[in-house]
Amino acid sequence: MEQRESGIFPLEDALEMVLFFDSSGVISYGNRIAQEKLEYGDDLQGTPISEIFPNTFRIEADQVVSEVSFGAEVHKLTAYRRNLTCFPVEARILCSRDCPGMYICMANDIIEKEFLNKEIEQVKSEAEEALKVKSEFVANVTHELRTPVNGILGNVRELLSEGAAGELEPSLRLIERCCGDMNKIINNILDFSKLEAGKFTLEPRKFHFRNMLDYVKSNHSNKITEKGLDFFVTVSPQIPEYIIADELRIVQVLGNLLSNAQKFTSIGKITLEAVQTARVNDKIELFFMVKDTGIGIDEKDKEKLFQSFSQVDASISRKYGGTGLGLNICKQLVELMGGKIGVESEKNRGSIFSFSIWAGITEEEAKAPAVQPVFDSFAAAGDMEEEKLFDARTYGTPENLSALKKNLSKLILCVEMKNWEKAEMFMETVKQLTQGAPREIGRVVLRLKMAIQKENYDKITAEFKELDHFLQ
Repeated sequence: MEQRESGIFPLEDALEMVLFFDSSGVISYGNRIAQEKLEYGDDLQGTPISEIFPNTFRIEADQVVSEVSFGAEVHKLTAYRRNLTCFPVEARILCSRDCPGMYICMANDIIEKEFLNKEIEQVKSEAEEALKVKSEFVANVTHELRTPVNGILGNVRELLSEGAAGELEPSLRLIERCCGDMNKIINNILDFSKLEAGKFTLEPRKFHFRNMLDYVKSNHSNKITEKGLDFFVTVSPQIPEYIIADELRIVQVLGNLLSNAQKFTSIGKITLEAVQTARVNDKIELFFMVKDTGIGIDEKDKEKLFQSFSQVDASISRKYGGTGLGLNICKQLVELMGGKIGVESEKNRGSIFSFSIWAGITEEEAKAPAVQPVFDSFAAAGDMEEEKLFDARTYGTPENLSALKKNLSKLILCVEMKNWEKAEMFMETVKQLTQGAPREIGRVVLRLKMAIQKENYDKITAEFKELDHFLQ
C-alpha cells in the first residue's frame, strides 16, 4: 500500500501533511512532512489517527468514529505531536475511491498563518488607534488655533468699526485678511481630518436651490468682477425649486472651484452652470460646471490635482498660496454625495471643473411646473471673442497690450486709494500678462511688485512710469 501510494502520487514532496488510515483508525502511511511536523518519524505508520487528532477521531468497537464530515470540506482541527504539544491545521478527510475502507487526511499547518493574522489584527488596531489619536489631536489643535485667531480678528474689526485706526487702517485691514485666510486653512485641515478618519457625515435637508446659487454668486461676484473678469451663471429649468441635500457642502465645493477659477484667471471670464442630467424615482442627478479662461493645466499634471497636500508644482503654492487640500476635500465630499468630480483643461487655454451629485426631491416638487432658465451676467467690460482672449496672453499682441494698460490703470487707482490688497491682485495679473516679455520689462515688473508689497508710493509711481514708457 505504501509503495503504491508513494509511487503513483508524489506525496513525499507534498508541502501538506498526508495520512492514510483504515476503518479501524490505524495509520498505514504518512509522508515526509507529516513525519517531521508530528515528530513521529518512521513510527508514524501504525499509530492510531485518534492520537494525532484526539478531538476529532475516536475508536469505538475497533471502528474509527469522526466528529467531522468526510469530503472536500475544509475543517479547522488541532493536531498533536508525539510529545503531546499541539498546533492548528486546516484539513480535508476523503474516502479512497480505489481502496474501500481507506481514508486520506490532508492537512496544512496554519500556525504561521494564525500568527500573521494576529499580527495583522494588532497592526490594524494600532493604526486605528493612531488615527483616532491623530484626529483628536488635529481637532484640539485647530480649536486652540481658532480661538486666538478669532480673538485677533474681533479686536481688529472693533478698531476698524470705531474709526480709531487712522494711519494704521491699511495694516489692520491686512491683519483682518490674514485672519480670514487662517480660518479657511484651519477649516480645511479639520474637514480633511474628519474625512480621513471616516467620521464625516452629511446633513441633507430641504432647501431652495436657486437661493443657494444666489448666495454662492453674491459671495464671489465682487471679487471676480473687480479683477476685470466677466461672470456668468446659468441654471437648467429642469432643476426643481427645492431639493434635499447637504446645502453647506455643495456651497463649499462650488466656493472652492470658483475661488480657484478667480485665483488662476487674469483675463476673460468665469462661468458657472448647473443642469439636471438624470432622475430615478425621487432622486435626481445634478451636474455642475465651473469654466474659466485661466492658466490651464498640463495633461500630465491633472492626476495631481485631487491628491491631498498636492499642487501642480511648487511654484503654484508660492505664487497663489493654498495648502493643496481644497480639491482633495471637494473630491471626497462629492463622492460622499454619490457623484464624481473631474477636470478638462489645456495649458494656457483655461479649465473646466465639473462634478455631479445625487439629491432628493419632494413629491410636490416632482409635480411642479418647470421653471424658466436663469441667466445672470456680471460683465465688467463685455464678452471677448475666445481666440482674442487667448491671444491676450501672448506678450506684444494688440490684445495683450490693451489688457496690460487696462490692468495697470486699475492698479494705480488702487494705489491712489491705498487699497493694497486689490493692488496686489492687479499686480499679479500684470505679471502674468508680461510673461515672455523682454528682460528689461520683466525687471521693471518685479521692482513694481516689490514696491507694492512694501506700500512705497514714490517707488511705485517711478516704476509705473517706466513700465508705461516701455508699453507705448
